Amino acid sequence: MRFTKMHGAGNDYVYVDCFHETMPKDPQHLARVMADRRFGIGGDGLIFIRPSEVADARMQMFNADGSEAEMCGNGIRCVAKYVFDHGICQQDTLAIETGAGVLAVALETHENRVERVRVDMGEPILGAADIPTGFEATPVVQQPLEVAGQRFEVTCVSMGNPHCIIYVPEATDELVLEIGPQIETHAMFPARVNVEFIEIDSPQEVRQRTWERGSGETWACGTGASAVCVAGVLTGKTERKILNHLRGGDLELEWREEDNHVFMTGPAAEVYSGDWPT
Repeated sequence: MRFTKMHGAGNDYVYVDCFHETMPKDPQHLARVMADRRFGIGGDGLIFIRPSEVADARMQMFNADGSEAEMCGNGIRCVAKYVFDHGICQQDTLAIETGAGVLAVALETHENRVERVRVDMGEPILGAADIPTGFEATPVVQQPLEVAGQRFEVTCVSMGNPHCIIYVPEATDELVLEIGPQIETHAMFPARVNVEFIEIDSPQEVRQRTWERGSGETWACGTGASAVCVAGVLTGKTERKILNHLRGGDLELEWREEDNHVFMTGPAAEVYSGDWPT
């Protein structure tokens, strides 16, 4: 089976072109073995690029632990790049079907290759039960959460998948690697949750580290960065347009007031291709 390794700001996945390859019978198992960084190809998960009846292509993604996820902001940029660069559909704008619905992407190209992608991430989901969370307040803004004997103020947003945003003076390893997984599986989050630890540089600029549901710490999280843009407005900490510095690169975010949509712009890169034994 032919595969391609790609990343968006360091958020790396293995991609399989199911326009030309057969969808495997057990994608959950395949995701676990292919994404293994010691015994497989290595990555934050596995993404299948599939034909769609309602869009130019369909993205189906599985985390490194084999669990299926609804959406990946960095992943969809890479899917768009692959679809354009490999001649599946060469248009400046594409529609990509995801588990969170059909999303529109605009491509920035150079010498007939995609370099950056702007994604209309749609409207944020703010209802506590819809995210989902067990909080009573809606929206969930700066609500107390007890974890490991510590009290955190959390803001929760769904961008098709759930996020818990925490503002901190410093996003330390202790917070990300020890507290992050405990929040992911906390009883307040029935579908588990992605956790973003955010340092504020200015009202227009933040720094993000993410503990991602099913994958551990990732070097970037596009849906998380989008949720952080929304959370910053809800908490009054940042403006509607921000630059987010992640471990693997920068993303530009905007939560537009006129239509309530969040837009994310960032890079997409193809690293290499190979053959996986079947």
